[in-house]
Amino acid sequence: MKIGILSFRSLSRRASAEALALQKAVRAAGHRCQIFRAKRFQMVYDGHSPWLLYNGKPFKPADVMITRPSVLSNVELHVALIEQMELMGVKLFNSAESILKAKNKLKTMQILDHHNIPVPKTVVIHRGEDLKQAVKFVGGFPVIVKTPFGTFGKGVTIVESMRALKSFLIWNQPMYLIQEFVKHTRGKDIRIFVVGGKVVGTMMRSAKKGEFRSNIELGGVGEKVEITEEEVSTALRSVQALDLNYGGVDIMRGKGGVVVLEVNANPGFEELEKATGSDIAGAIIDYVVEYAGRHV
Repeated sequence: MKIGILSFRSLSRRASAEALALQKAVRAAGHRCQIFRAKRFQMVYDGHSPWLLYNGKPFKPADVMITRPSVLSNVELHVALIEQMELMGVKLFNSAESILKAKNKLKTMQILDHHNIPVPKTVVIHRGEDLKQAVKFVGGFPVIVKTPFGTFGKGVTIVESMRALKSFLIWNQPMYLIQEFVKHTRGKDIRIFVVGGKVVGTMMRSAKKGEFRSNIELGGVGEKVEITEEEVSTALRSVQALDLNYGGVDIMRGKGGVVVLEVNANPGFEELEKATGSDIAGAIIDYVVEYAGRHV
């Protein structure tokens, strides 16, 4: 079997640690693997030519493609490449639709709330006149302000006062998400990594001093943690609600119980493997092989 890894990293950077770990796991399992760089593809439309070229030559699809869409802007345009592969019948791990659901924080919130999955109190606003009411609804300052798209902690800010909030919101975005700040968590959250309906790794992430975001990319530190049955169930339901084959669910242990902060469609796992000793890459590839076999 040939397994492809679709990387959206800039061509000026080498493949990510996760992509290389997946490639190593594929080869260890006795299969062939190639890391495809998204920027080397050309989509062609003329009614006759192959729909996709790679480095100027007709693209020969792998048996299954693991998508790693690490994009922060123009998400729908970038994901069009994944949709093109779907139209060609390429088996994808995750699909274009599931990625779009997870990449859009508003859409994620809509879906999770619809499925009665607990999320922080959130208000979506389009204009300054609604700020006072939104802040009151989520419990007062400080509040978390999010833009609809963003990952690795980008597009997320904590704001302490109405004056600061009005200064921060310059309305260069179509909307903002005003969200309650879960106060007693002290810069900690839990990353739960789910593959094929099973939890394969968990870690507590702690923010560095002076930072409220616990993202590893922002200096956060991970350590192994045991999670409850409720937290397992919440993570599995979250990934299922977004139709993801695999995903990283970030939760907080709020005063009133667990809440889901985010569901990531291309979660990193380098720090998770270091912190826990779990073979996340191996777990992904084991399920990819099974998944591909079931969808022949």
